[in-house]
Amino acid sequence: MMESNNTTKAIFFDLDDTLYDHLQPLRGALEEVLGLPESFDYALAYHRFRYYSDWLSAQEDLSAVPEPDAVERMRCRRFELTMADFGIELQPGQAQELQRRYLTRQFQITPFQGAYDLIRRLQAEGHTVGLITNGEGQHQRRKLEALDAFGLVDEQLVFISGEVGYAKPDGRLFEHVNKQTGTTADHSYYIGDSWRNDVAGAVDAGWKIIWFNHREASPESDHQPHFTARNYEEISHLLTFEQVRS
Repeated sequence: MMESNNTTKAIFFDLDDTLYDHLQPLRGALEEVLGLPESFDYALAYHRFRYYSDWLSAQEDLSAVPEPDAVERMRCRRFELTMADFGIELQPGQAQELQRRYLTRQFQITPFQGAYDLIRRLQAEGHTVGLITNGEGQHQRRKLEALDAFGLVDEQLVFISGEVGYAKPDGRLFEHVNKQTGTTADHSYYIGDSWRNDVAGAVDAGWKIIWFNHREASPESDHQPHFTARNYEEISHLLTFEQVRS
């Protein structure tokens, strides 16, 4: 159960695969370029794709202001490694084409059902509500514009790792958010899907985490999420229960 307090909270959401379905752009690219069948396990491919994205980013040290060549190398390599896990060897040029199709589809996105209704409710209740996302600034901003997120959330409450200089799971990013918003870690909540970036990052920073585990992923470390939810109805219920106890 969430602990009670009489203080308004800071409630921040992740972007990719938390505010919107990040699987769809990947699935579309794989279908178009490789002609994979309906029976292909796209959900598992997405899990592996995210794993390699995070792992390669750490290897290339892409957390702050990365070199464009390093970013492009990571983006193509993650497709190669992901498909290799399924016994599929990409032909020359296919990784680049997959990235191109995937990139185009990332700006044809819509928020998860219930996400914006929840954000509006939390704002109406007086909480500080914002977004924290890893990625290059302009790229992430294009996604946010596609989602019309700036019409919902104050731009001053949107924190992008490529602009801040720290990336999840680095605790300094969460500390920066608290400092900039005049909030404290003990009254801060984060909702995110990534175990490595969101669960581990928030727990280590002293925030409470709602793990948005809508893809039934497995834990990757000994970190303990405070709460787990599979959809926005459950997230809303958890945060409503907190209000009842406050």
